[in-house]
Amino acid sequence: MSFGNVVSRVTVAALAIPLIVGVSYVGGWFFFSLISAITILSLYEFYKLTEKKSALPNYFLGIFFSAATLLLFFYKRTDLVLHFIFAFIVVAAIIELFKKENNSILNLGATVFGSILIGLFFSSLIGIREFYGNYNSEEYSNGGYLVITILSIIWICDSAAYFGGTAIGKRRLLERISPKKSWEGAIFGFVFAIISVIAAKYLILNFLNWIDILYIGVVVGTIGQIGDLIESMIKRNAGVKDSSNLIPGHGGVYDRFDSLLFVSPFVYFYLIYVYG
Repeated sequence: MSFGNVVSRVTVAALAIPLIVGVSYVGGWFFFSLISAITILSLYEFYKLTEKKSALPNYFLGIFFSAATLLLFFYKRTDLVLHFIFAFIVVAAIIELFKKENNSILNLGATVFGSILIGLFFSSLIGIREFYGNYNSEEYSNGGYLVITILSIIWICDSAAYFGGTAIGKRRLLERISPKKSWEGAIFGFVFAIISVIAAKYLILNFLNWIDILYIGVVVGTIGQIGDLIESMIKRNAGVKDSSNLIPGHGGVYDRFDSLLFVSPFVYFYLIYVYG
C-alpha cells in the first residue's frame, strides 16, 4: 500500500467515523437517511459487479424494493416484508418476459439476490436502531449505543485480523477467495471482537446481559468475517479488486460495510426472538 493510499484511508476514516457514530446515536431520520444511502450505493456497486458476468439487473426495481424495505423496518411494519418479497419476485419475473436479451436466469438472479442480500440485510440495521422504544423515549438511545458498538467491534476485528495475519499468519484461510487472509488473522479478529464487546458492556451496554454480550461478540468475530469473505468471493468472480473506487483509499461502499451487512440480521433476529 502506497503512502498516498495510507493518507487517503486515514483522512477518510477521520472524517467519516465521527459522522457515522454521531448519526447512529441521534437515530431517527438521520440514521435512516445514512443507511438508505449506504444501501443504495452498495446495491448499485453489486449490480455493476454482476454486469461483468453479463447480467442485466433491474436497477430501478431493485432500488425501489430496497427503499420500501428500509421504510418498513423504520416504521416497524416488518409483518409486510414477506408480502413485498413475493410481489418483488413476481414483478421482476414479469418484466423479464418483455426483455429482448435471452439472459433471464442471470438477470433475475442478480436483481433479486442483490436486492434481498443488500436491501433486506441492511434494513435489519434500521430494525436494531429502532428496537428500543420511540424517538422521544428514554431508552431510545440504547439502539444507538448498540449500533455504535457493533460498528466499533467490526472495525477492531478487521484491524486485529489484518495486523495479526500480517505478523504471524501462515495458514491460508480460503486461498481461492482471499489469498492474504489467514487462520491466525481470523483468530486474532475473533479474540479482539470478544474483548471489545466485553469492554463495551462496562462502557455503554449495561442494559444487555452477559449472554447478549457474548452472542454479539461471537457473531461479529465469525459472521462478520464470513461476510467479508463472501464479498471477496463475489469480487473475485467478477474479476475486480474493489466494488468501486468511490471512497478514496477504501474502495467502494460495499467494501466498507460487507461485514456489517451480515452481522446486522443476526443481531436483529436475536433481539426479536429474545426480547421482541
